[in-house]
Amino acid sequence: MLEITKRVLAGDVRGAARAITCIEQDYPERMQMLREIFPHTGRAKLIGITGTPGAGKSSLVDALVYFLRAKGLSLGIVAVDPTSPFTGGALLGDRVRMQNHALDPGVFIRSMGTRGSLGGLSRNTKDAVRVLDAYGCDVILIETVGVGQSELDVMNIADSTVVVLNPGGGDSVQAFKAGIMEIADLFVINKADLPGTDKLQVEVEQMLDLAKHDAPWRPPVVRTISTRQQGMAELWAAVERHQQFLHESGDWEMRRAAHLREEVLEIVSHNVYQRMLQAVQEGCFADQLADVEERRRDPYSTAELIAETLFRGDQGAPRDK
Repeated sequence: MLEITKRVLAGDVRGAARAITCIEQDYPERMQMLREIFPHTGRAKLIGITGTPGAGKSSLVDALVYFLRAKGLSLGIVAVDPTSPFTGGALLGDRVRMQNHALDPGVFIRSMGTRGSLGGLSRNTKDAVRVLDAYGCDVILIETVGVGQSELDVMNIADSTVVVLNPGGGDSVQAFKAGIMEIADLFVINKADLPGTDKLQVEVEQMLDLAKHDAPWRPPVVRTISTRQQGMAELWAAVERHQQFLHESGDWEMRRAAHLREEVLEIVSHNVYQRMLQAVQEGCFADQLADVEERRRDPYSTAELIAETLFRGDQGAPRDK
């Protein structure tokens, strides 16, 4: 077993931080470490926090941390921030917003940039969550970028997904497009002291009447004012009711199994893509690509040819070790 793995399993905070850095920087020992920690995962409660920009996701997470720490639970927080397409950098805002928890040994905060990944999460988010699970966190909060209608990847990680809305955020129909209704296990109306809260709740309930009228679980709607730490008890009670429902209905095992299947396919897709890039960089398909550039060949048949060649392992394409 790698030394870094031993440190993670021993609850060493520096070891966990180093392990996540190893994942982000794609160090050579990354895969072995992930294989070694996998049998020690699956115990933490994984809660996804998603929603539109400005809904107050970070302040909600901050308030929820105070509440859960008072209950004696240890917390891991993975907050994903958008990466600039120009500089490649990311403003890791949660490190600014959650400074009050920085010295709490029961709270582990890690901000990550998306690095070009769509869906509201970094490609390395799942692996970082797994490290925190093995590290010993009771609850792991996963906060997405806040990109609106495209941040659906959190449903493939979290046991319970919280969609955060706020009154005055524009046409509420926008919040329910492109699968947002489907991924929500509960809704939070944050900033509930603002005008329009009652109207927004009525609209959410009406949407639920249409979308979830025959579903075994109807997402509850909880009001919070995170800046005053109000509504946290109600929010956590709703999360626990959902977790209880998952266990009693058998959906817990089904959801976790589905997440693992999806993860395997994602890893395969990434590995195939990397294999293709390496082959192109080595000049294996230079002639075919040149034909496409000169419009002597169409891109569709060329892509099919490259895929078939890679799977056969011909043309000097790199094989799996």
